Amino acid sequence: MKDTSLDFYDGLADTYHLIFKNWYEAVQWQGAFFDKFIRSLYAEEQEGPIHLLDASCGIGTQALGLAQHDYTVTATDISSNSVERAKREADKLGVHVHFGVADFRTLDKDVPGQFNVVLSADNAVPHLLDDQELSVACRNFYEKLVDKGLLIISIRDYDEILQNRQRATLPRVMDEGKRIVFQVWDWAEAGHHYITNQFIVQEIDGSWKTQVNSTSYRALLRSELSTKLEEAGFADIRWHMPSESGFYQPIVTARKL
Repeated sequence: MKDTSLDFYDGLADTYHLIFKNWYEAVQWQGAFFDKFIRSLYAEEQEGPIHLLDASCGIGTQALGLAQHDYTVTATDISSNSVERAKREADKLGVHVHFGVADFRTLDKDVPGQFNVVLSADNAVPHLLDDQELSVACRNFYEKLVDKGLLIISIRDYDEILQNRQRATLPRVMDEGKRIVFQVWDWAEAGHHYITNQFIVQEIDGSWKTQVNSTSYRALLRSELSTKLEEAGFADIRWHMPSESGFYQPIVTARKL
């Protein structure tokens, strides 16, 4: 299946915020959530700034929020359009973030230095469609961490999704009915791959406009990701489910020891 993530995020850069009821509130909530989550697991750096790499920053949903909580944040993404949007949003919010364009698969070359925490939230890692790409990315996450550093990844609950191969998400109706957001998933006949078609439907000046952006994912099982992290050298691999963490996706954490 073709890697379509770059076109997908470049095409969504100007409208990605419309997926959220209120994107700026989401930035605040995610910053507060991950600040509390990280500090509960990374006590070594409690007294000073934590140097964090958001390796799939998009337009800044996590990076901008964490920059408001005494983190030194470097934020990268494969999409240069998304990074440029994130820079503009950082200026609006008055936060300082080091931005760059980088790919999971070449993170070791694209991003200098090492970090206390490497973060990839909101199902970015399943854009890696085969085991080789996933292994390379996991090794690069490992290389970007200092000793005792913490890796944090969130993905969809594919263990649950694969039981019935979900075909769509429920439409979310916002702006008093003037904006509808949903996804349609087209599954490959064989294997655990699918295409997400992201629909943003809006009433603008009395006319309805539809934007559709599509990208490929691998339905990545928790055991598969855990195995690749272990092979890359990570230890203390733990899964934090939504019922425990309060986040909307399963989160895996792992340590570089």
